Amino acid sequence: MAKSSQTPTPDSSFTGFVQVRGAREHNLKNIDVEIPRDALVVFTGVSGSGKSSLAFGTLYAEAQRRYLESVSPYARRLFHQMAVPEVDAIEGLPPAVALQQQRGTPTTRSSVGSVTTLSNLLRMLYSRAGDYPAGQPIVYAEGFSPNTPEGACPQCHGLGRIYEVTEQTMVPDPSLTIRERAIAAWPQAWGGQNQRDILVTLGYNVDVPWRELPQEQRDWILFTEEQPVVPVYPGYTPEETQRALKRKEPPNYMGTFTGVKRHVLHTFANTQSPLMKKRALQYMLSTECPTCQGKRLRPESLAVTFAGLDIADMSGLPLKRVAQLLKPYAEGNATGRKKQDAAHPEQAIVAQRIAQDLCARLSVLLELGLGYLQLERSTPTLSPGELQRLRLATQLYSNLFGVVYVLDEPSAGLHPSDTEALLKALHSLKQAGNSLFVVEHNLDVIRQADWLVDVGPAAGEQGGEILYSGPPAGLAEVAASQTRRFLFATGEGVEAPPPRTPTGWLRLAGVRRNNLDNLTVEFPLGVFTTVTGVSGSGKSSLVSQVLVELVAECLGQTVEAEEEEADPLERAAPPETGGKIVSGMEHIKRLVRVDQRPIGRTPRSNMATYTGLFDHVRKLFAATPAARKRRYDAGRFSFNVAKGRCENCQGEGFVMVELLFLPSVYAPCPVCHGARYNAKTLEITYRDKNIAEVLGLTVDAAWKFFEEEPTIQRALTVLREVGLGYLRLGQPATELSGGEAQRIKLATELQRAQRGNSLYVLDEPTTGLHPSDVEKLLVQLDGLVEAGNTVIVVEHDMRVVAASDWVLDIGPGAGDEGGQVVAAGPPAEVARHQQSRTGPYLARFMEGAGG
Repeated sequence: MAKSSQTPTPDSSFTGFVQVRGAREHNLKNIDVEIPRDALVVFTGVSGSGKSSLAFGTLYAEAQRRYLESVSPYARRLFHQMAVPEVDAIEGLPPAVALQQQRGTPTTRSSVGSVTTLSNLLRMLYSRAGDYPAGQPIVYAEGFSPNTPEGACPQCHGLGRIYEVTEQTMVPDPSLTIRERAIAAWPQAWGGQNQRDILVTLGYNVDVPWRELPQEQRDWILFTEEQPVVPVYPGYTPEETQRALKRKEPPNYMGTFTGVKRHVLHTFANTQSPLMKKRALQYMLSTECPTCQGKRLRPESLAVTFAGLDIADMSGLPLKRVAQLLKPYAEGNATGRKKQDAAHPEQAIVAQRIAQDLCARLSVLLELGLGYLQLERSTPTLSPGELQRLRLATQLYSNLFGVVYVLDEPSAGLHPSDTEALLKALHSLKQAGNSLFVVEHNLDVIRQADWLVDVGPAAGEQGGEILYSGPPAGLAEVAASQTRRFLFATGEGVEAPPPRTPTGWLRLAGVRRNNLDNLTVEFPLGVFTTVTGVSGSGKSSLVSQVLVELVAECLGQTVEAEEEEADPLERAAPPETGGKIVSGMEHIKRLVRVDQRPIGRTPRSNMATYTGLFDHVRKLFAATPAARKRRYDAGRFSFNVAKGRCENCQGEGFVMVELLFLPSVYAPCPVCHGARYNAKTLEITYRDKNIAEVLGLTVDAAWKFFEEEPTIQRALTVLREVGLGYLRLGQPATELSGGEAQRIKLATELQRAQRGNSLYVLDEPTTGLHPSDVEKLLVQLDGLVEAGNTVIVVEHDMRVVAASDWVLDIGPGAGDEGGQVVAAGPPAEVARHQQSRTGPYLARFMEGAGG
């Protein structure tokens, strides 16, 4: 590690430096580095090199620790506290604010309005300056929130939908008899049998089709609130039951009858089992609430208007439109308010003040290109990039100074034109006297840096060193840097191979979803297509939602919905997919969606288990002479199975130590020392390594270790080719980024025998990837097309767009200004298109200026 390259040149424009000594977090190799304050500092390096370990794991974690030391232990519990970083010393570090990439809080009650606090202001505006019907008392601000008892619609409790249990939902097939389980909503197994036996005792005919029973009897069985307790004679025929009742024969037991609707609602409300809850929900019909028409608020709140709209309608408008509506009020010249303002001058002052505050906050969001979002849009439906920009807007408005903002790829999910707006926002934070520490792969952002910290040279164990720390121009001298090759690319242009000819076309018509309105679109088959457009233009709605759903429906595949941990009742009704596939499905035999969702939600899931690689490794261990002698099968070598795992930590490898006022600490298990297996299992070795040691190998190391095992080596080769050679085989799924999870899924697909005629759909696969890793990814995608498959990718990275065969540009703008096909054709053609917002950036890249 060249110390000389790290010594910063004295620069009068920097007010001081943050000095880091002996940082060892994750793969950092005891590094020393000096980073200027009051500057835009960008941390670069290949994926997995240690950039985030330095920026977040060390600098931000230490800043947070110092701040929390000044807070009372009670208040400390309210923070999500990071682990104490492995570092000798950090000097000159100001307080820090982290803006990380993460999904929204998984509840539909969290929205754009609540994240930005705009909803609070809007409620105040309606409460204090709204137009009330004559004689109606004032509604306080909380009365305009569907999440409070004061504001929630009394019928649907603020959900906007009501859930009914009807005869049709509980008895889907009325041609069946009760004995044939016509009542589908009753419990399965003994519970349902018990209720049927009770009906026999009560004298109901359980052997005629349900539809032939008198309506009165059907209603009683389904809807009664009565719960009679009667003698039960299981196994008796109806006639034998009646005779036994007459003779007063002692019953087998006394049974309690429960109406079917009552059973469904009781199960839904009280069960702890998500599976039971899901089953009960099947029999509940969801309809829009008739009292509030789905607006979630009580009638008194909806009766108050401002600018002619109730608060629910205002929250459903794009932010850009809200800003236009409020502008005249902020400037104090709204027409139609003169008479009212004359009668209540204090209302005019309140309206103007709140409207001014709202407009100022909205202008920051509009500058960041988020004008297409609505206040009511729930956070789980936002991309990580959108959510990060919302948080950034809140910080821009808060006018703090002397703070370090640590940002994780703020350009993720951004079209190059939106990146320009982002850079402007970062510049204004810097101008206000703040420091910006940004982890970034986007060359446009890297070029704007005042200072670069390049970490590498490679990933994982081959990374963790500071290759360079200084002004950007100096990186040109550092031969070991992988960033240098792309940042200082010579301008000879990108020589793309001639586009391949499609083998057919997949045509969609009448597409409706979000801002797509009756769209007709064609995707070429047998080639590599990129779908481009500004953030919010409708790319993901078209590709990741409509296209995937329609193709899956034709193939009889089910599409996994995005997992939400919210109460099932709080989820909005699933959107209807409008549109159909007109032609082209005869060329598609299989759909593969490679998304960024986690490969598992617990540390028990890992790369080795997900790819199927671990099955082969366990068989190798079971086949060793020592294992056969002890009769150990492959299951013995799984840390999820009782016979092989360490019982103290149940195969987790660590135990949680609860510390009263501090974050819980995960310590290695004192019995197995983190190995996850019991001592007997660890006695078995393959080529001098036990199973825990093999799981600790990186993909690169394992590739050498298993060189005589073609099946295992094939899987490892593919993982290396997608740039994951630095990950450990047993790395828990919870430690993987979205981009890493996506590449593991891609590798799992690539190691299957290539059959051709598959459609691969990827949404922004370059998120979190260094340009050198993007090149590796392109090689893999190209291989899929060469094998006779179709690849469709939603992407903003011009390197990928230029390398594709066909570009579909959606736009022209975002939200209601998007949703149209602006341009379609080979990259060179789209680069020349006059109306395309993507065209100029693609042209610049292809001419070589884009590196």
